Parts: sequence; structure tokens; C-alpha cells
Amino acid sequence: MVNDSASSPNNMAANHSLFDTSLPPLPDYELTLQSDMLPFISDFWLNLIAPIIVYWTMSMMFHAVDTLDLFPQYRLHTPEEITKRNHVSRYEVLRDVIIQHIIQVLGGAVLSLTEPPEMTGKDEYNVAVWATRLRLSQRILPGLLSLVGLNATAISKNMATSHPILAGALAGGYYPFLTTDAHVPSFAPWELMCAKFIYWVAIPAVQLFVGVAFLDTWQYFLHRLMHMNKWMYTTFHSRHHRLYVPYAYGALYNHPFEGFLLDTLGAAIAFKIAGMTLRQGMFFFCFSSMKTVDDHCGYAFPWDPLQAITSNNAAYHDIHHQTWGIKTNFSQPWFTFWDCLLGTKYEGKRTDRLADKKREQEKAATRAK
Repeated sequence: MVNDSASSPNNMAANHSLFDTSLPPLPDYELTLQSDMLPFISDFWLNLIAPIIVYWTMSMMFHAVDTLDLFPQYRLHTPEEITKRNHVSRYEVLRDVIIQHIIQVLGGAVLSLTEPPEMTGKDEYNVAVWATRLRLSQRILPGLLSLVGLNATAISKNMATSHPILAGALAGGYYPFLTTDAHVPSFAPWELMCAKFIYWVAIPAVQLFVGVAFLDTWQYFLHRLMHMNKWMYTTFHSRHHRLYVPYAYGALYNHPFEGFLLDTLGAAIAFKIAGMTLRQGMFFFCFSSMKTVDDHCGYAFPWDPLQAITSNNAAYHDIHHQTWGIKTNFSQPWFTFWDCLLGTKYEGKRTDRLADKKREQEKAATRAK
């Protein structure tokens, strides 16, 4: 256990609180080993198997919809196309996906073992650090107001009775009336509320965004390279394109090396760069698994939230699996940013393209007669 005070972290807020008695002191904390999320399995194993459970649970739901033909009006392809156009059996797809999951588990185990033990007990301290930073940032307000000809001191004095908190902020974070029963300076309610929002919401959201942005970038350029380089396509990526008509549990049907490079390694680097905790990483990996299954499900459901939040969905990725769209729509798994920026987004209408192809086939059949 660690029982430390404000002098422990090397940050400006902590250092200021040692010498500036007007700042609320940072609380002491004790670090303890974080308990497992579930009582019957360790976080280590949960982190490894949760994405696989999510993958197969979601895949089997789509598989049931597919085999029972529950929503034919939302199909991207007919059941006959799955049988006739795909160049790989369902057994082969299942086998290779299981191999991919084994690679994921091994990669995830190595990744988890490189992380320090997850500790708890410092949240209140970290919130106070952010509140201190907010207090210090208020000190620039009088100078900023003076730039536009306003006297912060005079305004603060006029508002001191009616709006003391606002007056304190305008005065540069001066709150002499905010003290504990022991007459120790304390934070304003708004400072603590904003600090909690930053710590519990804003920072995890930024970490998730960084992870998503990196994984999108990693997969776009590697995916595109595998299409542009004939040897890489023939040796590795062509296996995935044996599925001309994708279905849910074929989402991770890849050559083992490609699966490791594109998915396992890419997600691991994204996790590291974003600075996520293991639990954040588990959410990130599970969410990514859900997204890639949904992108290969073969259905364009209007009520599917994963298809609604981004235009990179099942219909978008299905175009890439068709012979006429194979050099477009490389983006995976989240957004279409790189396709749009680099001109690789398919711009034609899917319905028009299929209709044109049908007319061409009919004309060819007529000429043959």
C-alpha cells in the first residue's frame, strides 16, 4: 500500500498546492489492488474472453436471422447468393475464425502482462488535481478582461454579494469564503463538478477517440496496401475475399498473419497509444468486435445503432466485397474519413450498379443467342 500526499505526482497543480496556502490541499490517498469486476473470473481472463463471447453472441443472433430468413426485406443478398457466390465453405470460415481467436487470446495475454497491476484509491485525489488546475487557470481571467477594457476587480466587488462564486472566478479564482469547518480552503461546487466531468467523462472519451482514430488509420492503410500490392493480396488478403457475400461470423475470416497484423496488433497499439486501462481496453476490444461483426452481417437494418452512428456499415463494406467495388471502401471498422479524404469511397449508387450489371448480362445472353 501507498499512503502519499500531494508531493507524490510531478504536476503543476500538486506543486502549487505545497506553497500556495490559498489553494485547497490535495487529499491523501491509499493505493490498493483493484478487485476483479466479476467474482467468478479474474479481470485478466475476462479481458481475453469477453471480445470472443461478444463476437459469437452477436454472430449467432445474425446467423439465426439469416438461416430463418426473418427479415428478407433488409437483406443485401439472397440466401442463394451466399451458397453460389462464396468460394469457401462455412466450415473453413469457422476454422479460420477460431484460429484468429486463438491468436487474439495469445496477443491479448502478452498485452495484459505488459501492463502494471490495476490500482484503486486515487480517484478523489485525481479529481482534486483537476479542480486545482481549474482554480489556477482562473488566474488569467483578470488579464484577459483587461485586454477588452474591463476591470475584473471592480466587477468582482460589485457582484460579491449577489453572485459570490462568479465574483470569485472573475477575481482570478479568489474564494476566501470557501472553507471547511477547520478553516481550510475548499473548492467551489462548480470546480469539483467540472473536475469530475473531466476525469470521469472527458478523458476516457478522448482516449476512446484516440484509439478509434488510430485503429481506423492503421486498418485503412494496411488494408489498402494489401489490395495494391499483388503479392500481399494473393498471399494474404485474397482469403478474406473468398466471401463475396459476407455473413456475420465470417467477419474475422482472414489469413492468420493478416489477422494478427490488421486486427490484433492494430488494436493493441491503439490501446497503448490511447493510454487506456485494462477495463477501458476490454470495452474497446468488445466494441470493435461488435462493429466488425455488424459490418459483415449482410443486413441493412434501419434500427441498428451500430449502422446508424456511422456511414461505415454493412452496406458500405459489402460494396468492397463485390468485384465492382473491391478497389474502393477500404475504411474499417469505424468511420469513412480516409476513404473520403483520399478519394477511395465508392460514389455510385449500389442499386444502379446492380441494375446495370443485370442489364449487361441480359444483353450478353441475347447476343449469344
